[in-house]
Amino acid sequence: MFTGIVAAVGTIKSVTPQADGLEAGVILDIDAGALSLADVALGDSIAINGACMTVVAKTERSFTVDVSRESLNRTAGLAEPGQVNLEKALTLAERLGGHLVSGHVDGLGEVHSFEPVGESFELVIDAPAELAKFLAYKGSVVVNGVSLTVNRVEDIEADGRKVCRFSINLIPHTLEVTTLKHLRAGAKVNLEIDLIARYVERMLSAAKA
Repeated sequence: MFTGIVAAVGTIKSVTPQADGLEAGVILDIDAGALSLADVALGDSIAINGACMTVVAKTERSFTVDVSRESLNRTAGLAEPGQVNLEKALTLAERLGGHLVSGHVDGLGEVHSFEPVGESFELVIDAPAELAKFLAYKGSVVVNGVSLTVNRVEDIEADGRKVCRFSINLIPHTLEVTTLKHLRAGAKVNLEIDLIARYVERMLSAAKA
């Protein structure tokens, strides 16, 4: 489990095809940046842009993960070198500064706009229609591993398809310590819906059935 509070910005230094080829997935070598790996053991989980991955090798300043083809198909930002948001799995002794995050990407969103509004920035994202029921005003959502609060949400039709368009207010600090500052219109982002909303929906649908 994670909190969605990014601990450091790391860098994917290399992307190597698995021994069986790209169809089997890739191996990522990641510079951990300011993220301490002193307490990280092989087999531990680290969220990379919101996707939970298992550490299979490490040095003092870097670590390696295997990413399956299925994970590559369902995420963005893990197939090429570049900066990524990092967070180690939480322990029961830590503050839950964001919200409960599983590190399982539920879908890909697309940035509709990213514009300054006063001292902050407004990030507007189009989410797949199937995620609409999990997105609510003042509710939580994870974007590329960052726990954020939804400020506005509406179900619309854009470019001939139904989407859930929601907006988020980003303060300067969040932009400074994450990779969200690099987002532009048209960029794909990893989305994870709120864990509690997931179970509420399941209970309601089961009761209705």
